[in-house]
Amino acid sequence: MFDPELDALRHIVAQTKGFYARDYSLWLGWNNMRYIIETAVLHGRILNRTTIIPSYVYARACEFENSACAAYTTMVNRGNATGMDEWRELPIEKQMAWRIPVSLMLNLTHLRETHAVITVSDYLRLHNISADVETTNGRWDTDLYHRGVNIFSESGAEPSLYVVKNGEYDSGIVRVDQLPQNMRERGGWNITHGQVGSWAITEETPISKALQDAMTSSTSVLDWDTVLVVVEDNNNSNETESSLVGGTAGTLEKNGWEVLYTYGGACGSDATKDVAVPIRQAAPRSSLRGLYDDFGYIEQDVLLLQGEIHLGRKPGALRFSTFESRERYTQTVLYDFRPTDKVNELADKLSNRMIEKAGGRMWMGAHMRRGDFATYKWTMEASFEAHLARIKRHLRDGRDILHFVHRGPLYTYKVPLAQADRTLLLLDPPADHDRFYVATDERDPANLAYLRDQGAVLISDLLTIYDHRAFGWSLMLTDVLSVVEQATLARAAYFYAHAHSSVAGGVVNLRASHGADPRTALLEI
Repeated sequence: MFDPELDALRHIVAQTKGFYARDYSLWLGWNNMRYIIETAVLHGRILNRTTIIPSYVYARACEFENSACAAYTTMVNRGNATGMDEWRELPIEKQMAWRIPVSLMLNLTHLRETHAVITVSDYLRLHNISADVETTNGRWDTDLYHRGVNIFSESGAEPSLYVVKNGEYDSGIVRVDQLPQNMRERGGWNITHGQVGSWAITEETPISKALQDAMTSSTSVLDWDTVLVVVEDNNNSNETESSLVGGTAGTLEKNGWEVLYTYGGACGSDATKDVAVPIRQAAPRSSLRGLYDDFGYIEQDVLLLQGEIHLGRKPGALRFSTFESRERYTQTVLYDFRPTDKVNELADKLSNRMIEKAGGRMWMGAHMRRGDFATYKWTMEASFEAHLARIKRHLRDGRDILHFVHRGPLYTYKVPLAQADRTLLLLDPPADHDRFYVATDERDPANLAYLRDQGAVLISDLLTIYDHRAFGWSLMLTDVLSVVEQATLARAAYFYAHAHSSVAGGVVNLRASHGADPRTALLEI
């Protein structure tokens, strides 16, 4: 009997050479999971493989009694499900989590228009394996997941597996997407097997030595400002500064180094994982290894990258060897990954309600991370009152910035397809005593009352019973509500947040895709 869903999955997979699988850290919050999935989709595209993502993620809190959320979706003990002990000391009701389909957190249908992506349950179904065997901790089961046969395959063989051990990913090297042909030629790339190879030994030059000396023991690349200084100091010609900048790439290439393309973070920090600030770096050519070059030749059905590569790495968990390949990934993150239609529709309504509360003027918003940040003493200020005072001080500065920006011209982040949001020209800037929006995980009633008394508007002040009915049961989950708040903050005229929260980077990406002016956001380290 013809099954249109299975046929659609077959069509997705048929366009690629196999599957790309990961060990997913399902104990992390949604924003970190989203960054990890973005990276996996990038790698799958580079390797021409269908990326397999988790069928579900864990929502970590319910806005009502636990039983209310448990009536609609499976409730689990987070520690038992993920094998992590981080929450064992909490009261038992605080240890719970709710398993929700990943399609509630991102628009999977839209993502599939441009990328070959399926879930673990899709993969299991394609191989006639029960979905019940999907691991609860996100790790790829190298045994059970390989006991079935692809229902569309004529070979009758179980799916073969190639494992990339975690230490093989980027230990001792600089991982890039792919080594371009012109780079391979000028560096004397010698293929040893498959596509894997090694660089020819290059003679040290005064410039290459100076660049190497400028690197610290803890870094494998140089920032662009340092590169310009070193090259200028060691260049004997009388080039002007502008011509020197234009010829820096050529100088690096002649001296055994290469320009790399990556992201600087909206506040200069990699913690946000945003793609709104493109930068260049440089590294010795001999340290570069391409993901495609090392693993694109693998013929096994499933290529598995074991372990986690999330922390301490740039967006995409690699750097790009060309400007064009970085731009393509920026476009993926900003436009191919997007919230569900329900989230965007509700965010539009909430933004309009904030405009009404601001007297028809622009409105400003902030993210106030408390919760576990307060427990671990990671908050911007120790006391709740001081934290809010800090937010209000920065929003006052933001109001002044909006008065200036309102005069024009408008700018956008340096990202592809950006079109300036003209709301900043059409609405009047905020007045001195306008109310402002605060997205927060704070749930203490006294603190929430203090926020409102100080002029803050909370999500619960904007939502109506009709919103809940239209959106559905998942809005009871704090993690889903947080996605709505991120999308709402993307529409704020001015946004302030703590850079160490992954929520902030997600908001910056959304703002960049909406054409926000980069002057209208501050992420503070």
